[in-house]
Amino acid sequence: MSDRPNVLLIVTDHWSADLFGIAGHPSIQTPGLDELAQCDVRFRNAYSECPVCIPARRTLMTGQTPRTHGDRIFDDTLTFPKVTTLARAFRDAGYQADAVGKLHVTPQRDRIGFDSVILDDEGRSQWGTLDDYDIYLGDIGHPGRQFDHGMSNNQYHYRPWHLPEHTHPTAWAARSMARTIKRRDPTRPAFWYLGFRHPHPPLVPPQAYLDLYRDIEIDQPHMGGWIDDPGSLPFAISALYQRTSQYNPAQIQAARRAFYALCTQIDHQIRYLIGTLRMEGILDDTILCFMSDHGDMLGDHHMLAKRVFYQKSANIPMILVPAKGDARVATGRVDDRLVGIQDVMPTLLDLCGIPIPETVEGMSMVGEKRRPWLYGECSEGDHATRMVRDGRYKLIYYGTGNASQLFDIDGDPHEMVDLAGDPRHAGTLERLQDILVSQLYGEDLAWVRDGRLAGLPDKRFTWAPYRSLNSQRGDGWPTSPKVDIPQIEWHRNTA
Repeated sequence: MSDRPNVLLIVTDHWSADLFGIAGHPSIQTPGLDELAQCDVRFRNAYSECPVCIPARRTLMTGQTPRTHGDRIFDDTLTFPKVTTLARAFRDAGYQADAVGKLHVTPQRDRIGFDSVILDDEGRSQWGTLDDYDIYLGDIGHPGRQFDHGMSNNQYHYRPWHLPEHTHPTAWAARSMARTIKRRDPTRPAFWYLGFRHPHPPLVPPQAYLDLYRDIEIDQPHMGGWIDDPGSLPFAISALYQRTSQYNPAQIQAARRAFYALCTQIDHQIRYLIGTLRMEGILDDTILCFMSDHGDMLGDHHMLAKRVFYQKSANIPMILVPAKGDARVATGRVDDRLVGIQDVMPTLLDLCGIPIPETVEGMSMVGEKRRPWLYGECSEGDHATRMVRDGRYKLIYYGTGNASQLFDIDGDPHEMVDLAGDPRHAGTLERLQDILVSQLYGEDLAWVRDGRLAGLPDKRFTWAPYRSLNSQRGDGWPTSPKVDIPQIEWHRNTA
């Protein structure tokens, strides 16, 4: 047996920091995570430095900010940085390292330092790879059937899962990780990464989980006063506003119900994994970390999805359960320091006594070290949005339109009142804008004149029909070969 702790890192997609019963949410059911809170520390002010899938995961696996790892837009052609990854650091320290589920790297089968990857890339066979979840469905008699439900990967219509519950990607990912745990090398510690694709759309929870919410009143979206005049919104926000306008209030409420059902399913599967660790006799010797790559607006302020720095999109869950008896982490509490996804890698390495690579920019959450502010960046061009969050306030900036918003997160956690135009907060606004200017680079420098934010002229966004129904998936079976391969090669002259 190893005398070093195992690590189980669980990453979901689109899960906001407030979506826990223990956080006071009025509707969601997360009994497992709520109970686990007695044994963990929950970081209340955790943020995704770039709230979109691929950049966030590059930050997670490198400990680097988007400025350094090179993606702040969702570049699905960008190969992974040639640095010591989280998995490689564990392997170099003698750990076995295995990944299950959504990894979201290019090329798809790049193991980025893991010994093995059991992949669920949401059926993106157009990128050249048939992932393991697709192979599983084929093996059990459902080849190419994962999108028979007809729900889009980026829209908010819903229906129940169309196949038996055990075939759902959440159940498959948890079961695959349980098998990975049981197949471990008992002479070495293990680093396990589990990436759940949900609650990211398509919103297709099993019927049993929808039924759990049948008699529960679903909370209404928060609508700040600043959203009342759509014509005054900067380009980037106007684009999200008009997209959400395609859904009526009843559809938004139905989407929230289905979304919460997907969260509860994940919660139950985490309970199953904790039970597996317990039955294997290694629960007390395992560090648990639960987080998300970003959140989802879910109708708040008349927006859906991510790519913005409002709380529902950028504020993420960050829950850390140390190995039993590790006095370095005080459990059963909420920690209010500013942390980011960049901090996960140095934290887990620190807890395991593994040197942190020099390429890592994040800081360990072990101990009491704090940063005075956190910078975030997402998208480029007209859709670019930037953030500076300090201990109490948050600045959100849009270059196209030169629009600043200022929120008192401590006093106004749902961002109902924009303080940017309030003379009483002019000093705070100027201070955070100065920090923002100091962090800009590349094309963002065009927003600055004489050391001050000037931005670019605003534009008007006009929504247009999208023939692909926002990345609708269909029948991808069988897949076509990427190249012609000769059926017979033995006749070739090899002399």
